[in-house]
Amino acid sequence: MAKTSEAYVQAGDREVRISSPERVIYEATETSPQVTKLGVAQFFADVGDGLMRALRERPTALERWPNGVREGMKLATGPADRNADAFYQKRVPKGAPDFVETVSITFPSGRTASEICPTQVAVPVWCAQMGALTFHPWPVRRADVDRPDELRLDLDPQPGTTFADARRVAGVARELLEELGITGYLKTSGNRGVHIYVRIEPRWEFTDVRHAAIGFGRELARRDEGVTVNWWKEERGERIFVDFNQNNRDRTIASAYSLRPLPGAPVSTPLTWDELAEVSDPRAFNLFTVPERLADGDPWAGIDDTAFSLEPLLRLWEELPGGELNFPPDYPKMPGEPPRVQPSKKNADNWEADGVTRKEK
Repeated sequence: MAKTSEAYVQAGDREVRISSPERVIYEATETSPQVTKLGVAQFFADVGDGLMRALRERPTALERWPNGVREGMKLATGPADRNADAFYQKRVPKGAPDFVETVSITFPSGRTASEICPTQVAVPVWCAQMGALTFHPWPVRRADVDRPDELRLDLDPQPGTTFADARRVAGVARELLEELGITGYLKTSGNRGVHIYVRIEPRWEFTDVRHAAIGFGRELARRDEGVTVNWWKEERGERIFVDFNQNNRDRTIASAYSLRPLPGAPVSTPLTWDELAEVSDPRAFNLFTVPERLADGDPWAGIDDTAFSLEPLLRLWEELPGGELNFPPDYPKMPGEPPRVQPSKKNADNWEADGVTRKEK
């Protein structure tokens, strides 16, 4: 039997073995060369300081593309996608080396699992060995997995909008946060969106953080007509959607310095606010260009210096009209939640004007 090729990547004080290092993960494009499995592993080592700032001590799910990224490949998002090419790994894989630490987390269903909890850069490099491209950390540390220390504001462009729209809305969001005495740290999503992160005191539950995101989104929509918090896609229009549900338990966003499964190996990249105003194409931040940026320092270097209170945002939640909004469909019915029926499918004979079924009343 032919011996499988291998290579080693220096990750901190460890050498991590990479099998089949020549396997092509990203094919070449008109503007970028191909990327091999070894190239992915080396990238995670090269951006290790910034990547670990995003992952350290956090339960982390892996988005694995073991056969690489190709046009037409599908990411599994549920049980019906058993034949998909890529998948999310929420439980620690069998055969993980002893330096891969774990933490127990509880899903919305009440089930529990042991999830990877990165404590050193060798962990994401080892994950690259398994085809992991994107890391999805929880907004908690393992010292208290039920109290988030991070608010995530996901500015998601809807059809008919562009990165330029998200960039403009991010500027309005910055002004709002500053008025509330809060510092936000931003990054590209790796695609068309913009993410703003706020370190918060770990005093509140997931539902509180979600309500803070709703309050923020409602105030943002009040200031900019190009913003919406409408959960149903048919009601969003050509606006930037503030995805408040990304702050729920077991809902995650691609971490800073994660690769995205798109041509050219784009990276979810931290930026300064001044830089954002000058960015026209977020794909310019990719596996080939991002390591050089870190040589000049990480824009998120100070993110852990100050933890902010959620109280100003929770006041917006309490003061602005609208009440509770829908949870994702896989969640159990939550207190105060509106009925999970698309507005266009409501039968006027069965629904009150406030959206509550007559049976519920």
